[in-house]
Amino acid sequence: MIFTDQIGHKFELNSVPKRIISIVPSQTELLYDLGLDEKVVGITKFCIHPKEWYGNKNRVGGTKNINFSKIAELKPDLIIANKEENTKEQVEELQKIYPVYTSDISNLEESLAMINDIGILTNTKEKSISITEKIQYEFNKLTEQNFETKRVLYLIWKNPYMSINQNRFINDMMQRCGFQNVISSSVDYPEISEDQISSLNPDLILLSSEPYPFKENHIKALQILSPKSKVILVDGEYFSWYGSRLLGSPNYFISLLNEIT
Repeated sequence: MIFTDQIGHKFELNSVPKRIISIVPSQTELLYDLGLDEKVVGITKFCIHPKEWYGNKNRVGGTKNINFSKIAELKPDLIIANKEENTKEQVEELQKIYPVYTSDISNLEESLAMINDIGILTNTKEKSISITEKIQYEFNKLTEQNFETKRVLYLIWKNPYMSINQNRFINDMMQRCGFQNVISSSVDYPEISEDQISSLNPDLILLSSEPYPFKENHIKALQILSPKSKVILVDGEYFSWYGSRLLGSPNYFISLLNEIT
């Protein structure tokens, strides 16, 4: 059967995959929740969920530094990749040899489509539909909340400070919380100077737990730059992981919104 992924790449699967490699942490967790433990033979060093896989599964390098020889040893019949997480050059090299499904996700709808695609590819369609329906149900509950709109700066990195523009998946999650992204840029992850932070004067500054591990000690510096802003730490996985982690995102967002109002 011929499949087309989210970047328009076509590949063929002649049978249900039995040796799957995931090179995307968010989608690795999804494979676990689809019950594919015995079929997943390789993950990256950044695939920290679930813990038992992180400790026991074969590692095939990092998301942007794939170990091709290790992948060859594992003889995969399906590789799960992502346009943003993995490099174009490495994905194209993998496509020459293996069936590769590459996702391209900037909003909730594309994430739900990816989850259902993976369900079809791995013969777990019933479970994938159950997951997407529950995610949609939980986000509908979030929509019913009546929270005041706030101007928000979301920071993902330090030295230099970096944020996200309005095209990224994180921005879609922010909007669903009633957060207005103060960053308008053609660059996906723009650098932000200290002077810019001061002049933006957002209602909220959210410090993500990943990819930079912001901690409590970073709050003070931002508070000095923008005294009128409320600066808080947030769990970046709920804002940026687009697999089954989304099952818990709405409840996390509701708790967060209750905390800041």
